[in-house]
Parts: sequence; structure tokens; C-alpha cells
Amino acid sequence: PPRSTLFPYTTLFRSIETTLKMLGCKWKVLIIRELLTGTKRFCELKKSVTGITQKVLTSKLREMEELGLLERKVYDQTPPKVEYTLTDIGYSLREVLETLKTWGKDYKKYLKLIEKLKTD
Repeated sequence: PPRSTLFPYTTLFRSIETTLKMLGCKWKVLIIRELLTGTKRFCELKKSVTGITQKVLTSKLREMEELGLLERKVYDQTPPKVEYTLTDIGYSLREVLETLKTWGKDYKKYLKLIEKLKTD
């Protein structure tokens, strides 16, 4: 096909690639999921994101802050208090995550149907 008809397709996948770079891994998705309900402290995130180590959580939070997905607020007190809140860009991923959730549910239904058809 002529190059002009490929352009929108290529642009689409570049946009998807950008989104995937922002999300990066399951940890970022799970952190966003937790922060969609509001501001959280580090210890709250550590408890609610099952299986994540302190080192990985720290690393992912820093990456997300650099990407503009969340803001980190440090309180000048002892012991130190740090809170994380999604930015508007971070909150804008809600719709993306909802779409992924719907797709996952539909795919699970599909797998159950296929399994049922195999046993019938």
C-alpha cells in the first residue's frame, strides 16, 4: 500500500508505544491503581501493592515522578513523612486501565467458554 495509508497506522502504534512506556510494568499499573483512590504514604503503598519490594517501589515511584505521573510531597518532620498523589496526567490513565480491566474480564470469559467447549 502507498505510504500515505500506512501513516495513521504507524502513528497509532507510536502512540500506543508511548502509553506502554509510561506504564512500563505491572508495578506501575498497580501503584496507579492504588493512587486512583487518593493520596497515599509510602508505607500504605508498600502494604497494598502485594509482592513489591521496598527497593522496587522506591525506584518505580521515582520513575513515575520523573514521567509526571505523580507528585511527591515531603513533610519536614521527624520521622519523615512522604505522600504520593497522581497528577492530572496520572489520573488520565484511569480510562486506559478501565479498558484493560474490561478486556481482561472478557478474555477470561472467552477462555472459560473455550474450556467448556473442549469438555462438551
